[in-house]
Amino acid sequence: MGHGSTGSQSSQYTGADIMFLQMMIPHHQQAIDISNLAMENAEDKELLALAKIIARDQAAEIVQMKAWLKAAGASEDMGHEMHDMGGMLSDTELSALNAATGKDFDILWLKGMTDHHDGAIHMTQMIEDAKNAEIKAFGEKVIKDQSAQIAQMKEMLARLS
Repeated sequence: MGHGSTGSQSSQYTGADIMFLQMMIPHHQQAIDISNLAMENAEDKELLALAKIIARDQAAEIVQMKAWLKAAGASEDMGHEMHDMGGMLSDTELSALNAATGKDFDILWLKGMTDHHDGAIHMTQMIEDAKNAEIKAFGEKVIKDQSAQIAQMKEMLARLS
């Protein structure tokens, strides 16, 4: 630490870090889209409150991830589609969610978002060994936040089912 090269190790981005950020931005974006849908369609008050938190937190995290990609001189685009990316809802699942109302919507949303969060946690394992302290801390926060939200969503599902 402190060999006159200020912040040198914090500005190192490995291929895994960059790939993680490129995958996680569209993944987060879908969570925001689904959360916005919940704000229009959900009946359950607790679900509404959670959707607001997810949309707010993940929007802030996207801003941060884009800033890191820019700092790394990397593109936001991976150059290929990632439909099978951890827990992303398929077009069919999104259509079903769009068509659902009331309690059916709430249950579908909770199941979909639980899988989505699960996928994010698995993807975050890519950066367990990140050299970049900020990215490492970010990954730990994603795992902590989303694990807590999964536990909350499972309780909500049990209550609504």
